[in-house]
Amino acid sequence: MKYTELKNDILGGAKNIYLLEGDDAYFLLKGEKMIKDAFLENAELNFSALDGEALKGGALTTLTSALESFPFMAQKRIIKVTDFYPTESEYERYLKKTFENFPPTSILIIVNHGGKKSDLKRKGCITYVDCNRADEETVAKWAYLTFKRAGINCPVDACGAIARYCLCNMSRVALEVEKLIDFKGSGALTREEVEASVYKDADYRIYEMTNAIARRDYDKYLSVQSDLCRKNGDETSLLSGLFSYFKNLLTVSESRKSDAELSGLLKMKEFGVKKSREQANAIGAEKLKAYVTAVYSVLSDIKSGITTPQSGLMKINATIFFG
Repeated sequence: MKYTELKNDILGGAKNIYLLEGDDAYFLLKGEKMIKDAFLENAELNFSALDGEALKGGALTTLTSALESFPFMAQKRIIKVTDFYPTESEYERYLKKTFENFPPTSILIIVNHGGKKSDLKRKGCITYVDCNRADEETVAKWAYLTFKRAGINCPVDACGAIARYCLCNMSRVALEVEKLIDFKGSGALTREEVEASVYKDADYRIYEMTNAIARRDYDKYLSVQSDLCRKNGDETSLLSGLFSYFKNLLTVSESRKSDAELSGLLKMKEFGVKKSREQANAIGAEKLKAYVTAVYSVLSDIKSGITTPQSGLMKINATIFFG
């Protein structure tokens, strides 16, 4: 199930094993909290946390023993394991008996941050909760409802802007929404107030720059670039960001893989791949090849001391807009 479905699922009663897995730290943290809030009593006595990295081979009996222990004056005992990736042979030898004949007085929460592939979600005895970064529509809806519960009316397009500026990173979105609630208190929140208050992620600003390139909007391109340089004070980092972005656009442009396949390859959301494809088509593959070559050459010259970062960035600007 998706993270957004977990709250309603919990209302139907506890599952034996929850696997919270994904790249959004907010969803992982809040998912664990929802389960504990619903089923945990006397946390000091009935909650234990284990490090999955330490549970290898025979050490897995530490986990099974903890699961088979009775809770103290409560209905459930909860065990949490972080970054847990047992092999198939370890599962068969040490875990299968307990997992598939699970103690009714325990709940296991596995929290995997998505750095590795896990086969656990394919096990029928495990409830998988997808905690990967949500799409823009889902994040915008969450922001809209959160504002509404706080007595603030925020336009849908402004909520969508918050999602985009934070690259749908819920940890950042939650902080920005909380900041805006404290700022506004009540009433109507305008798009202009959102624009002025929400920090735009550096990767989003790079996205804005490449959009300006596709439209041949030199003023917008320089405006975003100047803002990035003023905040970061590092032209080399900006050039590195452009190089990475152009390279991804070129990959998307020339690849015959689907958006879903490229999403895994480039470690992007499918929505991001779709937007990148639109940008790549607007700029064109030949120009992208030229941009990738030009930025790589300038970065090499900077590292070799042949040119300064400031001069290198000016050269790239001239290459992009004036050939």
